[in-house]
Amino acid sequence: MPHRPARPPAMSDVAVAAGVSHQTVSRVLNDHPNVSEATRSRVLAAIETLGYRRNSAARALATRRSSTIGVVSTGSPLFGPASTLLATEAAAREAGYFVSLATITRHDRDAMREAFDHFLSQGVDGIIVVAPHDEVADAVVSLAAPVAAVLISSTQVRDAGTGAGLVRSVGVDQRAGARLATQHLLDLGHDDVVHLAGPSDWFDARERVAGWRATLDAAGVAWREPLAGDWSAERGYDVGRRLVDEGLPSAIFAGNDQLALGLLHAFWDAGVRVPDDVSVVGFDDVAGSDHFIPPLTTVRQHFGRLGRRAIDVLTGLLAGEERDQAPLLPDLRVRASTAPPRSATA
Repeated sequence: MPHRPARPPAMSDVAVAAGVSHQTVSRVLNDHPNVSEATRSRVLAAIETLGYRRNSAARALATRRSSTIGVVSTGSPLFGPASTLLATEAAAREAGYFVSLATITRHDRDAMREAFDHFLSQGVDGIIVVAPHDEVADAVVSLAAPVAAVLISSTQVRDAGTGAGLVRSVGVDQRAGARLATQHLLDLGHDDVVHLAGPSDWFDARERVAGWRATLDAAGVAWREPLAGDWSAERGYDVGRRLVDEGLPSAIFAGNDQLALGLLHAFWDAGVRVPDDVSVVGFDDVAGSDHFIPPLTTVRQHFGRLGRRAIDVLTGLLAGEERDQAPLLPDLRVRASTAPPRSATA
């Protein structure tokens, strides 16, 4: 007769091995408080000996929870969104959740509805959306889905939804980061601080422009319209070459580190010395920015904290609680790409 593989151990096997009831095993698995330590230890030892693994489908039916969170991403390879996605997934695992990922290539309501419908068919407990664009956030709010959702967005989205479909938002205070960068340059003595901005349909880009402008206004320093960028080093290089031809400001606050990298490359090619001839500040503190030539002064965002905050707010909604949604504060990493202007040191 052909050999029949042994079936995997069941909860009833654990109960027999531990000398307890099926219900007691269930209480231990659900971390119920009304179980003595001696009994709990006996059950856990039986689970380890037998190699028992709880069936996730059965657990979902019993608890009405799947221990799965849906995460919607725009698939951006840029440092900020990609780091946010990784941090959120890590935080979900730390909290005991699996992550189901949906990547959308369009940012409209139909694409978001498809992603949400996919998650709802899986029975996810809640949804997190990495929302760098206006359209993404608007689509989530307008869907009014029957499940709790948290937007990761640098602009605080108005609380929305009712019942199980509450929508909340968390993010990093991008204006505060821009203020740190701009104030650093002002404190060094710069009075011509140009901003090379990211795309205007990104929340982060608009918030950084607003922070830069407000800081200059508060100091009584005139500003030029921000230069348009697209987050890429190539755009930074092109703008840098143009500034060399048309006349350099004394300092530039770049919307992200890739733009700053392009500026540094353009200035190097043109024989412009950083920071002797012009100071440059970036934003993000990407890996390796401390090895740019020169090492880049930049604003650091704490993506690990952001992921944990998003998961904390979502699990709070699932428990019927409102958790802290205050924007996280970035910090400034001062390196060798900034210095007082030559006129201040002459």
